[in-house]
Amino acid sequence: MLESDLTAIATDVVQAALALDAPTDPLLRPCSDSARGDYQLNVAMSLAKRLKKAPRDIAQPIADALAAHEAIAATEVAGPGFINFTLAPAWVAARLSACTDERLGVPLVAAPETIVVDYSSPNIAKQMHVGHLRSTIIGHALVQLLRHVGHTVIGDNHLGDWGTQFGLLIAGLEAKGGEIPGDDELAGLEQIYKDAKKRAKDDEAFAEKARAELAKLQQGDPENVAHWKNFVAITMKSLEAVYARLGVEFDEWLGESAYNDRLEAVVEELLAKGIATLDQGATCVFLADLDESAIEGALPDAIPKKLKKQKSPLIVRKKDGAFNYATSDVATVKHRREVFDADRAIYVVGSPQALHFQQLFAVMRLLGEDMRLEHVAFGQILGTDGKVMRTSQGESVPLRMLLDRAEAQAASVIAQKEEEGALRIADEDRERASAVIGLGAVKYNDLMKNRTTDYRFDVETMVKFEGNAGPYLQYQVARTRSIFEKAEREWPTSWGAIELGHEQEAALAKVLLRFGEVVHKAAETCQPHLLCDHVYEVARAFSRFYDQCQVLNAEGATREHRLGLTWLTGRQLETGLQLLGIEVLDRM
Repeated sequence: MLESDLTAIATDVVQAALALDAPTDPLLRPCSDSARGDYQLNVAMSLAKRLKKAPRDIAQPIADALAAHEAIAATEVAGPGFINFTLAPAWVAARLSACTDERLGVPLVAAPETIVVDYSSPNIAKQMHVGHLRSTIIGHALVQLLRHVGHTVIGDNHLGDWGTQFGLLIAGLEAKGGEIPGDDELAGLEQIYKDAKKRAKDDEAFAEKARAELAKLQQGDPENVAHWKNFVAITMKSLEAVYARLGVEFDEWLGESAYNDRLEAVVEELLAKGIATLDQGATCVFLADLDESAIEGALPDAIPKKLKKQKSPLIVRKKDGAFNYATSDVATVKHRREVFDADRAIYVVGSPQALHFQQLFAVMRLLGEDMRLEHVAFGQILGTDGKVMRTSQGESVPLRMLLDRAEAQAASVIAQKEEEGALRIADEDRERASAVIGLGAVKYNDLMKNRTTDYRFDVETMVKFEGNAGPYLQYQVARTRSIFEKAEREWPTSWGAIELGHEQEAALAKVLLRFGEVVHKAAETCQPHLLCDHVYEVARAFSRFYDQCQVLNAEGATREHRLGLTWLTGRQLETGLQLLGIEVLDRM
C-alpha cells in the first residue's frame, strides 16, 4: 500500500543517510500544500535533540539521499526542517498498473479474524424510526469493508424481542379484548404499547399484571408465547420491507430471546465469582467496589479507571426476578465466542449507550473474556432546525417516511435536470433511478461525516448533483461508463499497464493509488467517512483530468492510457460506493 511502502522507503533512507544504529519513524505525512510536494517527512525535528544538530542540518542529507531513490522525482527542505518530496511519474505509473486487477490493489489482511458486527437492532412491535438509520447504514458499511479486506464477518441483527415491553403488550392486548386495532397491525401494536405504558404509570394493579404476564412469558406459558410469536411475525414483515429497500441483509437475526435459556446461568456465575451482589433485592455489578485482582480468571486491568468512580451499577436481575438487556448482552458475548469463535465484536449503537458498553466490556474482562469488544458510537440525526427530529406529535419519525422523502426529492431533481438537458433517464428506469439516487444520497450524507457527530437531515442538501454528495459521485461513475460507450469499447474487468504524461494524469494516478490504504484504514478503524473522503477526491481529480486531458480525441497509446485512467476511476468509484452500501447506475 502506498503510504506504508513510502514509510518503509523513507525509514531505510533516514537510517542510511544519518548512519543511525536502528530504524526510526520518518513521520511521513501528506503535504498540506500540494504545490510543495506530495508527502513530507518531519523526522528531522524529532531527531534534533538526540543528534544535537539543527533540524535543517539533519534534513538536508536525508533530502539528498531521498532524491536518489527511483520513487522520488524531487525533494526540498522547507521551514525549520520539513522534508517535502514529489513522487516520480514512472514509479507511480508502475504502481498504478499493479492496481488494475479485480481487487484494484486492495490487499487481504495478513491475519484474518472472525468479527461479529452487531447493528440496526430495532425493537419488536415498533416501526423502525429515524434512530435506527445510522446504526443500519454504518453497520452495513462496516460489514462490507471488513469482508473486503479479508475478515470473516457475521452481521447480527440483535433484535429487541424480549423484556418488559412484552408484559405491557400482552396485558394491553387483553385490555383491548384481544384485538389489534386499525388496519395496520404494527401501528396498532405500537398504540397498544403506548396506552399500556401510560396506564401502568398510574394503575399499579395493571402494572403488576404486566409484570406477571412477562414472568409467564419468560417461563414459557403457551398462550403468552403464542402472543409473542405473533408480535414478532407482524414486525418482521415491516422490517424485511425496509431492509430490502436499503439493500441490507443480515447473517443472523439473534435477538435477546435467543439467549433466554442462558440468563439464569449468567447471573449465577456472576454471583459465584463475586462480580455481582444482591442490593435491595436486585442483582447488581458495582464496578467501583470491585478488586479485579481478587476475582479468579479476571484479565489484568479489567476495570478502567473511569469506571472505578462510577457509582451506577450494571443491573443483571431486577428485584422482581426479571432479567434485562444487560444480562442478555453478557450471554450474547459468551454465545459469540462459543458458537462463532469470534475474535472481535463491534456494537454499532448510539453514543448515549457508551456507559452501558463500558460496564459490559469490564464485566466480560472480569469473566476472563479476551475477545476484542468495541462500541462504535454515533451521533444523532437532527431536523433542519437543529433539534432532535420529531413528528408534530413529538414522536420519533418513522424511517420509511424519511426514505420516501429522499426518493421524492430525487425524482424532483431528476425531472429538473432532465428539463435542463443535464440528465437523460429512460422512462422505464426513472422509478429505480429515483430510489437509487435518493437512498444513495441518504447513505452517503450519513457516512461522509465522522460518525460521532450529529447532523441535520436535509433532503435538499443531500440530494444534489454538485459537490460532496452521493448523486454527484453516482453521476461520475455513469460518466466514466459513457466515455467507454462513446469510444465503442466494452467495459472491461481488468486493464493492462498505464503510463503517465500530463501532470493531471499523474495527479489523478496519485489519488487512485491511495485506495487500498484507505479501504484498510476505514475498515480497521470503523470510520467509513475516510472512504467517502477518498471517493470524493477521486471524483474531483478525475474532473480536473478530464477538463485538461483529451480522452476520446487523443491518439494512439495516449488515448489507451487515458481510457485506462478513466476505467480505473470508474471502477474505484463504483467499488468504493458499493462498499459503503450505495448502488450506482450505468447511465445517467
